[in-house]
Amino acid sequence: MASYELQAFSRFSDVSIVGALESQGTTLNVGFWLRDPLQLIEWQTPCETVRQDFLWENTCFELFIGVKNEDFYREVNLSPSQAWQCYQFEEYRYPETMPPEHANDIDLVGLKRTHYGINATIDLALFMATHQLKWDDLFLGMYVVLKTTQGKQYFAMQHSSPEADFHNKRDWLHTF
Repeated sequence: MASYELQAFSRFSDVSIVGALESQGTTLNVGFWLRDPLQLIEWQTPCETVRQDFLWENTCFELFIGVKNEDFYREVNLSPSQAWQCYQFEEYRYPETMPPEHANDIDLVGLKRTHYGINATIDLALFMATHQLKWDDLFLGMYVVLKTTQGKQYFAMQHSSPEADFHNKRDWLHTF
């Protein structure tokens, strides 16, 4: 299992986040562990596991899945409420519809909020089969939007843009 200490976009050291990824067969296990000693994070109320849009307007855990030498990619949003969504893009932030176009080639197997964050299992079988991909064809980025009592905070593996930009593939650091 690979793990990454996610970095805050702005100076915000009150919360720390570690993200972890592990592939098994055609599924991806994802974990986000948070340390919030001042209890600044605003957590959503749990609901049934359903697909919902605009999850990034609240605390949201995100995974971006890119394909080497290709422009298209997927964005998976995971809410601590247990709602989720997957979007498809042909290239950088395109198409520009809001909400983005739903992707139905990635499925959520399980999503659970834990005392320390969230854990999810994501099935990439259809996505990988449709595009004839192997794990080493993929690269991933892990991100978190935190809605806190001190405003929104953005965490990423790295930030190379002047603004917090989760769609910037330069910041998708995980490879298999």
